[in-house]
Amino acid sequence: MEHDHKISGIYYCPMHCEGEKTYDQPGNCPVCGMDLVEQPVLSTATKYTCPMHPEIVRDEPGSCPICGMDLVPMTVNEEEEDKTYVKLLHKFKIAAIFTIPIFLIAMSEMLPDNPLFKLMDLKYWNWVQFVLSIPVVFYATWMFFERGWRSIVTWKLNMFTLIAIGAGAAWLFSVFAILFPDIFPDQFKTHMGTVYVYFEAAVVILTLVLLGQLLEARAHGKTNSAIKELLKLAPNKATKLIDGKEHEVGIDSIQKGDLLRVKPGEKIPVDGSIKEGESTIDESMISGEPIPVDKKTGDNVSSGTINGNRSFVMIAEKVGSETLLSQIIEMVNSASRSKAPIQKLADKISGFFVPIVVLIALVTFIVWAIYGPEPAYVYAFVNAIAVLIIACPCALGLATPMSVMVGVGKGARSGVLIKNAESLEKMNAIDVLVIDKTGTVTEGKPSVEKIVSVESRFTEEEVIRRVISLNSSSEHPLAKATLLYGNERNVTVMPVSDFEAVVGKGVIGTLEGENLALGNKKLMEQVNAEISVELHDRVKAEQEQGKTVSYLAVDKTAVGFVVISDKIKESSEKAIRRLQEEGLEVIMLTGDNEDTARAVSETIGLNGYKAQMLPEDKMNEVKRLQHEGKKVAMAGDGINDAPALSQADIGIAMGSGTDVAIESSGITLVKGDLNGIAKARMLSHQVMRNIKENLFFALGYNVLGIPIAAGLLYPFFGILLSPMIAALAMSFSSISVILNSLRLRKVKLD
Repeated sequence: MEHDHKISGIYYCPMHCEGEKTYDQPGNCPVCGMDLVEQPVLSTATKYTCPMHPEIVRDEPGSCPICGMDLVPMTVNEEEEDKTYVKLLHKFKIAAIFTIPIFLIAMSEMLPDNPLFKLMDLKYWNWVQFVLSIPVVFYATWMFFERGWRSIVTWKLNMFTLIAIGAGAAWLFSVFAILFPDIFPDQFKTHMGTVYVYFEAAVVILTLVLLGQLLEARAHGKTNSAIKELLKLAPNKATKLIDGKEHEVGIDSIQKGDLLRVKPGEKIPVDGSIKEGESTIDESMISGEPIPVDKKTGDNVSSGTINGNRSFVMIAEKVGSETLLSQIIEMVNSASRSKAPIQKLADKISGFFVPIVVLIALVTFIVWAIYGPEPAYVYAFVNAIAVLIIACPCALGLATPMSVMVGVGKGARSGVLIKNAESLEKMNAIDVLVIDKTGTVTEGKPSVEKIVSVESRFTEEEVIRRVISLNSSSEHPLAKATLLYGNERNVTVMPVSDFEAVVGKGVIGTLEGENLALGNKKLMEQVNAEISVELHDRVKAEQEQGKTVSYLAVDKTAVGFVVISDKIKESSEKAIRRLQEEGLEVIMLTGDNEDTARAVSETIGLNGYKAQMLPEDKMNEVKRLQHEGKKVAMAGDGINDAPALSQADIGIAMGSGTDVAIESSGITLVKGDLNGIAKARMLSHQVMRNIKENLFFALGYNVLGIPIAAGLLYPFFGILLSPMIAALAMSFSSISVILNSLRLRKVKLD
C-alpha cells in the first residue's frame, strides 16, 4: 500500500546556480532561468521550486524571480510532477502547429517556379508568416523573452539572454521589414523588392529551444526516480494494538511507545524494535542487500522494509521525520541539490561566457558588414544571430547537476547515502582510508566469552556481579554484551553510585563502598590499579588471539577480566582487497589493545594499524596524514569516531552506528560494511567521469560551433551555419548531456 504522498513546498534549481538555496514558490531560476524543481518529501503541502535555484520555494506554480524559469512541483505525485512537462508539451504543440507552415513558406522560395507565388506575391506571404509567428512568440515561447529580460536587468546573464537577443532581433527585424520596407537599403531587399525576413529562423529557434526544455523536464523526473521509489516504500496505514485489540490507524497518528502489529507481507510502518515474535525482513530497499534478514525479539526494524511470512508485534521508537527512511530521503534530497566543487568551473565559464559571446556576435556582424559579399549586411545579421544561438550555455549548466542527481539516486538504491555533492567528488581523490575496528571491520555485536576471577577472595559469580552492575549504567556496545551475558545467568544487578564513563578507557563507579574500575590497561594506570603477573599473562594470551579484554579492578587491585570477541565481517577482507587494488592505503585506528589490533590487521591484510587510540589520537593521526599531503577518508560508527570523521577530508559513517557519527560524515553506508566504501568509491569515480564527459559535450559544441557560426569556414569552403541549424546543434548538446547523465542509472557498483 502506498503512502498518500504530499509535496514539500521546497523548490530548487536543477542547475544549483546558488548552491543549496531553495524557494517556497514555483517559478524560474533567477540566475539561469530554468524551471524550479520541487523536492519530493513525505509532507503535506504542495510547493514549487526552480530547477536552477533550489532556494526559490513557492506555494503556487509560477516563474523563478531570479532567472525566470518555470517553477516545478516538489512532489512524488506523478500528476503534480508532470504539470510542468504537460504545460511545456502543450506549448510545444502550439509552437509546432504554427512553426511548420512558416518554415514551409520560407523554404518554398528555394523551389523553381514557386507555386505559392501564383497564389499571392511574396510580400503577402511575409504577412502570413508574421501572423502565424505571433502565437509562437507571444504565447508558446514568451517565457524565454521574460527570462532573457530578467537576466539583463539583474545582470545574471544566461542561456536565455542569448536566445532572447538572437531570436528577438530576428523577429523584430522582420516586423520592421514588412511595416517599413522603404527604410532599408537595397542590400537587404530581394529581387522582388521586399526586404529579407527571418520569421522562420526566429520561430524555429524558439521551438527547438522549447523542445530542449520539454526533454529536460522529462529528464528531471527520471533523475528523482530514486527518491520517488523510496517515498513509495512508506505505508499509509498501520495496525495499532489498543487494550489488546487491533485498530487500523493512519501513519501520522502513530506515537513513540505505541504497540503495532505487522502482518505477513506488510511494510513496517515506523522504526522500532520487535516486542513479540520473530520474522524475516526484506531490507533490500534500504540496505541494497538482496538477502532477507532474520529478526527476533529485541531486534530493530526500519520503516519501509517488508515483513516476511510471520506476524509480530513491535514498539514504535522513531516516527515521522525521525525514521531511517525519512532521513535517507532528506539526505538524498539535500545531496541532489548540493553543488560539487567542479561545478564552480562551469559557473565561472558561464559568468564570462555570455558577454564574450555577445562581443563575438558584434565582431562577426562588423567583419561581415565590411568584408562580406553582397548583400553584406544580410550575411552579417544572419551570422551574428547564428553565433548567439549556437553559443547558448544551457548544456554547460546541466553538466554537473544532472550527473550528481542521477549518481546520488543510484547510490541511495545501493545503500550508499551521499550527504552532498562535494563528498561525492572528494571520494574520487582519496589516497588513504582510515577505518575503525568495532562495527566497521567487525560485526559490532560483541559477545562475552567468559568472565574470569584471578583473586581467591572473589568467586567468579562475584566478579560477574560487579562487572554487570557497573556496566548497567553504560551504553557502550561492550557493556551491552556483558549485560546480555548477565541476563542469561540471572545475575542480580546492584545499584552503582558515582558512575563515570571514561572515553576510550572504560567505566568507574562505587558499589557497596568498593571503588570499581572496568576497562583497558590505560584505565588501570589512571586509577593506579595493581595488575599481577599472572593476570597480565592470561590477558595477553587472550589478546594475542584477537579478543578484547577488560580488566576489573576493586579498590586499586585488578581482580579479574572479561573476554569479549567480535566476529570480523565476512565482507571486510574482500572489500579491503578491492580498495587496495584501486590504489588506496587502508589503515585501522582502534581503541583496542595492540595484540587484538595486530591479529585483526593480519587477518584482513591491512596496510597498517595503530592500537589504544583515544578519540583525539584518531583525529591527530588523520591530521598527520593530511599534513603529509594525503587525502584521507575516515570510516567509523561510534561517538568516539566523530572527531576523526569531522577532521577527515571525507567522513564515512556505518549505518549501524550512532547518530553523531552519521552527522559528522559526508557518506553513510546503510548496511554498515566496508563493501559499501568500495561502492561509494566506484560511484564517485563514475560520477566524476560522467561530469567530465558532460562538460566535454557542453563545451565541445560551443567551441566548434561558434567559429563555424561566425563564418570562419566560408572563405575556404563556402560553408555557413544557419541560425536554425545552430539552434538544433544547441539543443542537441543539452540532449547529449541528459542522455549521458542517465547512463549512470545502469552503472554496476559491485
